[in-house]
Amino acid sequence: MVTVYDVPPDRLIRVVAEKLKKENKVKPPEWSRWVTTGVHKERGPDQEDWWYIRLASVLRKIYIKGPTGTSRLAAEYGGKEDRGSKRYRARKGSRSIVRKCLQQLEELGFVKKDKKGRVITPQGQSFLDNIAKEVMDEFVKEKPEMEKYVK
Repeated sequence: MVTVYDVPPDRLIRVVAEKLKKENKVKPPEWSRWVTTGVHKERGPDQEDWWYIRLASVLRKIYIKGPTGTSRLAAEYGGKEDRGSKRYRARKGSRSIVRKCLQQLEELGFVKKDKKGRVITPQGQSFLDNIAKEVMDEFVKEKPEMEKYVK
C-alpha cells in the first residue's frame, strides 16, 4: 500500500492542492491577496493559488509530524530575516495563515484537535493516501523501474 511517505512531496502537494481547489469547499480569505507569509518576507506570494498549496502542505506536515500546533507549524514555514549588517536570524512564519489553514482543514474533516495539538483524522489520512497512490501510478508511468516499490 502506497502512503504519503513513499511519493515525492512536491508532486503530492501539487495534486492535493488541485483537488482542494476543484472541490470549492475551501475559499482563500479575503486578505490572502495582500498578505506576506512572515515577518522575514518583504513581498507576498507570486502564485495565484498559493493558499491551496499551503493548505496541502499543512495537511501533509500534520500527517507526517502530527500532533502539532500552530507555533511549530509557523516555525516550519519561517525563514531567515535579513537584519542589515548583522547576522541572519531565524523567524517564524505567519501564525494567522497557519491558524486559518487549520480551521479550514477542520471544517473539511481532515484534521481534529487533540491534547497535544492537531492530528490527522482517518478521513484525512485516507484522502492523502488515495492521492499518494494516484501520484505513484503517474510516477511509475514515467519511470517503469519504480514498479518494484509499488508492491
